Amino acid sequence: MRQHRRTACVIGSLLLIAAAGTSSSAATSGSAAPGSGAARAEPIPLGRIVPVPLKAEPGGPAFEITAKTRIRVGDRPEERRVGEYLASVLRPSTGYRLPVTDRSGADGIRLRLSADTENKVLGDEGYRVISKRGSLTITSWSPTGLLHGVQTVRQQLPAAVEKKTKQPGPWRIAGGTIKDKPRFAYRGSMLDVSRHFFPVEHVKRYIDQLALYKMNKLHLHLSDDQGWRIAIDSWPRLATYGGSTQVGGGPGGHYTKDQYKEIVAYAASRGLQVIPEIDMPGHTNAALASYAELNCDGVAPPLYTGTAVGFSSLCVKKDVTYEFVDDVVRELAALTPGGTVHIGGDEAHSTSHEDFVTFMDKVQPIVTKYGKGVMGWHQLAGANPVKGAVAQYWGYDRTGQAERDQVVNAAKNGTKLVVSPADRAYLDMKYHKDTPLGLSWAGYVEVQRSYDWDPGTYLQGAPADSVLGVEAPLWTETLSTPAQLDYMAFPRLPGIAELGWSPAATHDWDTYRNRLAEQAPRWDALGIDYYKSPQVPWPTK
Repeated sequence: MRQHRRTACVIGSLLLIAAAGTSSSAATSGSAAPGSGAARAEPIPLGRIVPVPLKAEPGGPAFEITAKTRIRVGDRPEERRVGEYLASVLRPSTGYRLPVTDRSGADGIRLRLSADTENKVLGDEGYRVISKRGSLTITSWSPTGLLHGVQTVRQQLPAAVEKKTKQPGPWRIAGGTIKDKPRFAYRGSMLDVSRHFFPVEHVKRYIDQLALYKMNKLHLHLSDDQGWRIAIDSWPRLATYGGSTQVGGGPGGHYTKDQYKEIVAYAASRGLQVIPEIDMPGHTNAALASYAELNCDGVAPPLYTGTAVGFSSLCVKKDVTYEFVDDVVRELAALTPGGTVHIGGDEAHSTSHEDFVTFMDKVQPIVTKYGKGVMGWHQLAGANPVKGAVAQYWGYDRTGQAERDQVVNAAKNGTKLVVSPADRAYLDMKYHKDTPLGLSWAGYVEVQRSYDWDPGTYLQGAPADSVLGVEAPLWTETLSTPAQLDYMAFPRLPGIAELGWSPAATHDWDTYRNRLAEQAPRWDALGIDYYKSPQVPWPTK
């Protein structure tokens, strides 16, 4: 740990150099916090954003968005879509027309898809931003990279740019070049819509928050004991009856197929892929209550509105169970362009180990039959993961070594990993004992604890190339409104995003906490409630 702190000091120095101009900007702008809007005359120092970029090279005069600015795109529809998205962000607060045009020109904001060598080196999600007097250019090899570039440009502008009413500006972006790409291919968050149901608009809001911090996966927990949230034509009572309640006995709800496709399409428009989860063989009371034949005794239990876990199980020995799984996976796969279906597998305490292995041996081929990759919670490692399977580790510091070893051994045998340690990455864990929301079974998770770890080395012994990335689950036993989601996700979500995106060498709490604090005016402008951790030097108003 001492070695880590010594390294952090060196890294902190490097970050100050990369931020370029932080001290001089502070001298010219008084005590105004970066991102605080019109009160700050100087633009935000290049690269002083979250996640911190791979490389920021400041230099030259700033680019300023004015009433004459145009957003220039080429003839590719992907460029125009990103251009229209950028315009939709900028128009309300600037009050400018910002027409999106395919007319060529050397001025304005230019979006370019380019397969040149430099973009190829940055990969599918990498991008470049070049800011100078008269023009701002975002280039990438892919539309997703362009979207990530747009998010960087947003954060380089004053926080007031996020408001929905006209603001005074000025709208300046520091001069220089940013070259950026992610450390990990998988950077996501899970939203539990089963314990409490969240309608489409609330899910879209969360997608926008993930996109701002360059996350690229939305894992939707669509079924659990308390509710089934997706319409399945071949088993209609799953949604109409199994989705009719939630924790505490509220009305629940479910997504029609069209609504689910709307969520998938919206996520794609923001650079995210949806990973649907049907948790099984445990966490299945909503399904068992909907169809008696899925129970070993043929008797349907009542709907459940509590928060206990581990008491339910599909009947492993019945053929109808696998007919049910086949139908659900087939219909869900047809709705989901992404390459992955999550099959759960956690806390199957009512299923014997032998039955659990049998179940997973039969269910995984169903998923692959419909052209999807298998993802499951890390208990999948205790069965026989199929080739290409992904195990999501949710253990924590007190998890037994035998369980960790099982996951590490699976990784050594080719199983890929996504890490979500509950005492680091679970966004529903309380910050401290007096936090009014959330749970505490994995301990209290303050902001520093959530940030100060490395997904690449967390599971010691796992091959480095086995770790696909990191995910921040947001379980909703105690959460039922967008404001409550905000309070538990922020300010921890941006930190998990940075762990997934930025180079490991840049991870330093002392420098990160200052950049995080500078995000607060942006959250205020976006209407995001957040926990004001005493560990972070929040700006004073």
